[in-house]
Amino acid sequence: MVTVISRWRSIHLFALASLLLASVGLLAAQARQRPAQQRPDPPPPPLEKLKVPAGFKIDVYAEGVTSARQMAIGPKGTLFVGSRAGGRVYAITDADGDHKADSVKVVASGLTSPSGVAFRDGSLYVGAISRVLRYDDIESKLDAPPAAVVLTDALPTATHHGFKFIAFGPDGLLYVPVGGPCNVCERLDDPRFATILRMKPDGSNIEVFASGIRNTVGFDWHPTTKELWFTDNGRDEMGDDVPNDELNVATQAGQHFGFPYCHQGNVPDPDFGAKRPCADFVPPAQLMGPHVAAVGMTFYTGTMFPAAYQNTVFIAQHGSWNRSVPLGYRVMAAKVEGSKVVSYEPFVEGFMQGIRSTSPRGATADTFARPASVLVMPDGSLLISDDQQGRIYRVSYAK
Repeated sequence: MVTVISRWRSIHLFALASLLLASVGLLAAQARQRPAQQRPDPPPPPLEKLKVPAGFKIDVYAEGVTSARQMAIGPKGTLFVGSRAGGRVYAITDADGDHKADSVKVVASGLTSPSGVAFRDGSLYVGAISRVLRYDDIESKLDAPPAAVVLTDALPTATHHGFKFIAFGPDGLLYVPVGGPCNVCERLDDPRFATILRMKPDGSNIEVFASGIRNTVGFDWHPTTKELWFTDNGRDEMGDDVPNDELNVATQAGQHFGFPYCHQGNVPDPDFGAKRPCADFVPPAQLMGPHVAAVGMTFYTGTMFPAAYQNTVFIAQHGSWNRSVPLGYRVMAAKVEGSKVVSYEPFVEGFMQGIRSTSPRGATADTFARPASVLVMPDGSLLISDDQQGRIYRVSYAK
């Protein structure tokens, strides 16, 4: 009798397990067949709250570009956009020329923070933390993108300040930053940390161009002097007002800009400042405000804007994350003469509407966009990427 009951229990349990497995399989099949749920579209941005100088206008150029960061334009007019999160690179087209995107396509995916993009000789270059990739003839293959050519996969893998902004210099070399993997630290074990590197277009001959740079995710060359200008984010945990983010200019290779020993040109670091004096380093060309997170930048070389803006540096300020009073969240304009900044003022303001919340770590701003990078278009307009809501804004001028 015991044997019969045991067999009955075994048969019963086996049947129950089979039923459960079949149910799970059916549910999984139904889930695969259902269309993927998408996030609801963000509300339209309140463009009327944005402040721009007289004669300028700002509109939305593209949406649905998740975590949009650096931008690059191809010769056929395709706008390529890297992303900080999501692992994607986007291609945006405006076929009818109405200054609004007609299509937003993913041309690369599954990458690790592919935030940096550059275009040269028909190829798209992508900087993704430890790797630099190349996609050949991509503008003719947007619907079937080519496989990536790996130029290097040997850059540091640290993601802290590892996000890339990449660009080709007047010397034909590709410039790639490697931030300090920390708030503040001295990494003598790897001289590539806290630098801007440069390499040949095929990824060979990698060398340090400039050092002592905590975290730059924006640089460009002066159209006349060909000197490299770059933003640098200052360290945290020294208070609300120190140190400032910096706008720097490298007049030659091999210069050191202070990190981790000196900040904003005149503030010794409390931990490392005793090792080397501030006088040893190249001071900033402009202090840009404390903790504003100055990121992407570009010189204005177009003809749409008034002549007074020629060679002005436009700088995207991503905004503070730990100040008691938020600061940044705007686009600034720095007018330069030679290697000096002669004026520095807001160009686009209003992305921040107030303070959403506060905590011991600082205040969280109430924003509908966080400027991440800027790009001058062939028609002279200025694009601004927003990695908060995945939009691209377009600033134009009409007399």
